[in-house]
Amino acid sequence: MFKNYLKIAWRNLIKNKVFSIANIVGLTCAFAVAILLSMTALFELSFDQFHENKDTAYQVYLTSQTPRGAETSTSNPVPLAGALEEEVSGVKRITRALSEDALVSYKEKDLDLDAEYVDAEFFNIFTFPGINGNTNNPLPSKNTVSITEETATKIFGNTDVVGEVIQIRIGNEERPFTIAAILENTPANSSIDFDIVIPFENHPEYESNKDVWNSQFHPVYLQLEEGVTTKQFEENTRDFANLHYEGSIESDKRDGALPDGNGQYKQFHLLSITNMHFASYKAGKADVARTFPYIILGVALVILFIVCANFINMNIALSEKRLKEIGMRKTLGAVKKQLFFQFWMESVIVFLIAIGLGLMASNLLIDPFKTLFNTKATFADVTQPEIIALFVTTVFVITLIAGGYPALLLSKLSTLRALKGKLDLGKNRLRNGLIVLQFVIAIVLITGTMVLHGQIEFLRNKDLGYNKEQVVSIPLNGKKNSYSVVALLRDELKNNPDIISISGADNNLGRGRDGSLSSSRMGFDYKERGVFTYTITVDHDYAKTLDLELVSGRMFDRDFAIDSLSLVINETMAKQLGEEDPLSIRIPMGDNVTYSVVGVVKDYNFQEVSKKIQPLTLFMNKDWDLYYAYVKIAPNNPAQSFDAIKSVWEKIEPQAEFLGSFLDENVDRTFRREKTMATIITSGSVLGIILSCLGLFAISMLVVAQRTKEIGVRKVVGASVSSVALLLTKDFLKLVGFAFIIATPIAWYFLNEWIQNYASHVPLSPLFFVAAGLTACLIAFITVGSRTVKAASANPVKSLRTE
Repeated sequence: MFKNYLKIAWRNLIKNKVFSIANIVGLTCAFAVAILLSMTALFELSFDQFHENKDTAYQVYLTSQTPRGAETSTSNPVPLAGALEEEVSGVKRITRALSEDALVSYKEKDLDLDAEYVDAEFFNIFTFPGINGNTNNPLPSKNTVSITEETATKIFGNTDVVGEVIQIRIGNEERPFTIAAILENTPANSSIDFDIVIPFENHPEYESNKDVWNSQFHPVYLQLEEGVTTKQFEENTRDFANLHYEGSIESDKRDGALPDGNGQYKQFHLLSITNMHFASYKAGKADVARTFPYIILGVALVILFIVCANFINMNIALSEKRLKEIGMRKTLGAVKKQLFFQFWMESVIVFLIAIGLGLMASNLLIDPFKTLFNTKATFADVTQPEIIALFVTTVFVITLIAGGYPALLLSKLSTLRALKGKLDLGKNRLRNGLIVLQFVIAIVLITGTMVLHGQIEFLRNKDLGYNKEQVVSIPLNGKKNSYSVVALLRDELKNNPDIISISGADNNLGRGRDGSLSSSRMGFDYKERGVFTYTITVDHDYAKTLDLELVSGRMFDRDFAIDSLSLVINETMAKQLGEEDPLSIRIPMGDNVTYSVVGVVKDYNFQEVSKKIQPLTLFMNKDWDLYYAYVKIAPNNPAQSFDAIKSVWEKIEPQAEFLGSFLDENVDRTFRREKTMATIITSGSVLGIILSCLGLFAISMLVVAQRTKEIGVRKVVGASVSSVALLLTKDFLKLVGFAFIIATPIAWYFLNEWIQNYASHVPLSPLFFVAAGLTACLIAFITVGSRTVKAASANPVKSLRTE
């Protein structure tokens, strides 16, 4: 019996080649894309899940009630970790950690590595196993370090290097360190990524800040004792916070800050390490949003839904051609069970073929896919037992529906009606409902694509307040003093007519090729009220190089030796200070040193483009290092100028890698995730529309076949081709119109929520929604119209002979 089912199923697939190919192609594309997208989403969701202590390990963050509202900080003072462990109950282990670049030298080789400055307990909280050396305690003393396998291979060519001595630049000096252990490479799904681990006490800021509570610059992680909850820990830290931040609390209370619901002005909170990758901080709390992977997973699911809806609709369409076969089977005694198994078997064969082809296609596309979407996901992310079980169950249910529904529909027909080939599906609610759902999804995706691309273009073309097209930023990752490097660049490039000016700063604008994106912030009292400001240490010609607009006063000038005690502020900072004449401001900052404001620059986006512009103060103090050089070039020949800069760099710092990039590239990298999301949703929209149209085409074939005689009669009595085509098409366009009505408020709600994450954004114009609806209608009209026009143009004599 099973063999007969299989034979008949195969014959029917061969007989209906158009439908079979359409089904297999659609399912293959959907499966291939769904596998790749699911792989990416599951990889994102797996971040930091590999740590053995993930259920009890947390990152510490502090919420402060300020006159500006609740603010959060993950940066902490150096003495905090030790004080928490000693004074607050419930802490099992605690560690400080700070990610920075480190220049490592061995013989004639220099490497700029991602370093993590940590305490020894770091390895007892996080799971980063060792493979060689002192694996139980990778940092046994202050003068030891541990490196990853990949780093060992880069430096030495092998991993058998425990006991070797390397030189690491700490501040302005090189120090020798002994390699104590070789660690496994950090997993691709780890929020903490490093090449080398260095004891925290060696950080250049450690000694000067080890007893200072108002200098905050590093994260703190801890593990709670068994049975201690995060709520208990937070309650236990309230007295601790009131004691150690007493001065700051009094200052905030003086300036009008209001306490939280528990009467606290400072409250420590814990964020699970499994949530770090997805966390942002709003209104004093950590907001954990897995939006990006869920959107990717959602796109994969809707593509599968669309293609499965098509599959069901096409099976119904095919049923029209098989009515006499069904009638004959029923005459000969076939029962519902046999009809069901026949249709189900055909569905299973199509799905198995499509799954096999989909796996092959996804395997062929995985490398370009990973490059396009900048992901490190692998097939291992989707070959987990639970994922495979879910997939098999889903396929089983879909094939049951796709094969069982037509069988159920047809089995209800009387034998006589089936033999006559009569099947009235004109009011089929399931079919119409599936078409509406398909186009609701398609319209939402099209609208999302338009808004996403509109927002990206808005950010890309926004006036940031500085020249991003002509300025190259270069990380100062070599051995020489940073001011010396900037001076050497000026000297070497001064005769190049395409080089306009050169400067430096301690932060980058946008995200450079070195991956860095950082900012510094400080607070102080001014006229008995607290103010805060972001800070940037700069060199001469900073405003000239970036084309910053000076509102009043002057920039730092070589003719003024006192500029080491001068400040330049932005307009937002000037408003915060509240003086009618900002140039009259004098700010005392410890040790009886007073700084004077000498200039005000127009606000510019010194942080990510999506953020609101904050108060900013520029310093020029050569005791503080620069980390980036800026070179402004003439617009006529940027490629040649870039090569000239690179050549000079290789002469000045021959051992350091040149990582220069234009600022517009840096800015683009800050919304790389938005671009990835836009690419995914665009691809999903295109594929969704194509697959929806395949189903629509199949249904239009069914409807035309059912109304062939009616078409012939209308043609005979004088109906035009256009009127007949419109008659056949309008029912489908009504469904698309209904889908537009449903999709528009859904799309508006989600897109409106999304754009609120940006301080400035593209207006959510009705044109986005109208354009999406018209696009869907046009595509549906072309799809259905191509079939209906052909039917309407046919010879009416042939149409009347169909019975």
